[in-house]
Amino acid sequence: MTPNMVERNVADVLRAALTDASGGVLAVHPSAEAIEELVEVLTELEGVPPVRLLAPEGVLKEVTGDFILASTAADRIEEGVLELRVAEKPPTNSLLITEEAITAVVNADDRVAGLTTEEEAFVGSANERYEGLWAEASDFSLRTPPISRVRETLADDLGSGIESDFDGVLASLETARGDGDGLDEVTISLLVAAKNEALLYDISKWGEDVGIASKATFSRTKTKLEDMGLLDTEKVPIDVGRPRLRLMLGDERLRDADADQLASVAQTILT
Repeated sequence: MTPNMVERNVADVLRAALTDASGGVLAVHPSAEAIEELVEVLTELEGVPPVRLLAPEGVLKEVTGDFILASTAADRIEEGVLELRVAEKPPTNSLLITEEAITAVVNADDRVAGLTTEEEAFVGSANERYEGLWAEASDFSLRTPPISRVRETLADDLGSGIESDFDGVLASLETARGDGDGLDEVTISLLVAAKNEALLYDISKWGEDVGIASKATFSRTKTKLEDMGLLDTEKVPIDVGRPRLRLMLGDERLRDADADQLASVAQTILT
């Protein structure tokens, strides 16, 4: 491992550390920013060692509140390159630990340093301590489905056009948190469904089946967006039972928007 690193950002330090590591890495008490960057680096690099991440529950919940990051992290977990656990009493320092070295990640204004030691006795002692903390830690339950499964099932259940529009909206956003009146994954799904005039039943059933949200959450969000003028609906008769609702965009600005503009136009209307 490189003795010491001074890089432009956390991602560069993580990239260098993971590239140099010969085995697994234990990431202890990373910041929210570092966790976000770690997920991106794990997605970007091929053949990376598995990373076990130990962080306070509040930090993990904050980071995974973003659907884009959480669904990407879920993919890495399914691939076996990422594991998350909750540190009940997190240590003060942000560390990257391997069998050969300990790297402290230090932020300083516009640069980030990875300060590394390979002193055998110290590294051995640190490994023993933090392996003990890892063994005592509880698993962090990430309920967000992997983005690869979201894309695959959306295309299979509702068509490649909706899947392409869904991807276009996500690509135009830095985060998908919602935060009250913003765009979360349910809102995005409904807007994309309305752009393609899909049925509320179909998009909500898909969303519940894949693990995004319940049908009731989709229904409540639909009503809210309808009240705000973003969505409109029309009844579609079926052979047996109550008519189903076809979703349509309720504002001309949304109807004129391409998929990569849909989020910004919707946010403008919401604010």
